[in-house]
Amino acid sequence: MSHGWNPYAALPSGLRRQLGIVGVAVVLLLWFGLSASGWISANKLPSPVSVVKALAYLTWSDGKSLLFDATLWSVGRVAAAGVLVVVIGVPLGIFMGASPKLNALLSPLIDPFRSAPVVALLPILVMWLGIGETMKVTFLFLGAVVYLVPMVRDAVQAVPQSYWTGARDLGASPWECIRHAVVPIAMPRIADAIIVSVSVMWTYITVAEYVNAKVGLGQLIQNARRFSAMDQVFAGIAVIIGRIGTGYLLDKFWAPGVAFAEPSLPVASCLLLASGAGGIPGAVVAVVIAGLAAGAEFDLMSFLVSRYFGAGRY
Repeated sequence: MSHGWNPYAALPSGLRRQLGIVGVAVVLLLWFGLSASGWISANKLPSPVSVVKALAYLTWSDGKSLLFDATLWSVGRVAAAGVLVVVIGVPLGIFMGASPKLNALLSPLIDPFRSAPVVALLPILVMWLGIGETMKVTFLFLGAVVYLVPMVRDAVQAVPQSYWTGARDLGASPWECIRHAVVPIAMPRIADAIIVSVSVMWTYITVAEYVNAKVGLGQLIQNARRFSAMDQVFAGIAVIIGRIGTGYLLDKFWAPGVAFAEPSLPVASCLLLASGAGGIPGAVVAVVIAGLAAGAEFDLMSFLVSRYFGAGRY
């Protein structure tokens, strides 16, 4: 029992994988039991079988795939906002971490929004930017950048001062110390911050697509809710959760090299669907894989950063 409560004890990889599978299996069995017992109406809690059938229906029905189109649009919105978040948030966080004065100036403007409901800004964005794609991308950007900037700043400030001092002793300028000594050491944590920010955008995608979105996972879930099709609501949510969990599973249970293959999955799925290979079953598999692998380019980027700067973890 004492070993079980030791936070420094390392579990064998096989045991960790088995315990993770057991945890998921318990939740699924509990779901099966509650849905089969009749204690909760199927309109509120559909059975896992109904959700799988709804997922198959959304994947391919009447010669088209609602899920495939919705996933592509949602991925596009998250990717557009993600590029802005990384391009703006990472440099700004580095500058704030490197400059105490800049940090003191900007922290009161950024830090409070980490605990504030960004959804409250949605009416203002609608008034300023309309109800088009610009508003949706801006909303996703604001929802994620307020998390990324402080996390990047904290990653830079957490680097031991000895790295900066050592670079100065070797004749580097203050900015060269930040660029060549501090930032490389902070990169693994910055990569983790990017992953968190992308996941935050996926939690906000349903809210962003509630406003005048013709296609998207959020719009698909909203339409299903209007018609009380809770099995389709659960199916849409499962795709979003599956996308967020893809990077986690690859990082925890698979070999690191597998991450290189992940971004090719959406492309392969699109080709498989377009060519009609495998008929409807092949299309079902293709779209499900595309949904689960959506947004994997950010996981790849963070993996590459961790791989090449991983030796700098502190």
